[in-house]
Amino acid sequence: MKRILTMLLCLSLAVLLLPACETSEGLQDGYYTAQAAEFNFGWKEYITILVKGGNIISVEYNAENASGFIKSWDNAYMQTMLHSNGTYPNEYTRYYASQLLSGQGESGIDAITGATSSHESFQMLAQAVVEQARLGDSSIVYVDTAHE
Repeated sequence: MKRILTMLLCLSLAVLLLPACETSEGLQDGYYTAQAAEFNFGWKEYITILVKGGNIISVEYNAENASGFIKSWDNAYMQTMLHSNGTYPNEYTRYYASQLLSGQGESGIDAITGATSSHESFQMLAQAVVEQARLGDSSIVYVDTAHE
């Protein structure tokens, strides 16, 4: 009887301690956001991720202007950027977000030609948002993404 109680006690402790071990090293479940501290050329970039089961399952990367209008929805901006840079916000935001999702924040993000400034900002924001998820801190983190 003592042996069974000891085994049950050990099993109970293992079950209680196992989740703590998993979350202390990986990403903690929740929504996390990193946002540029300042507007850059009228836009403020941000990344929001959703972590579930310790994995990133959703990534939103975009930028908004002071009125809250989303950059990838701006058709005039899209046409101008496409003709001058060969890419546009709706393309590169999805591309960078998919790389963060597939790499789970552990691998590098390849740049798209014509969106290198956004690539630099994305990398800074991605690093900050993944760190927030590791800490389990769901407050918005503001990042200085100014480029020189």
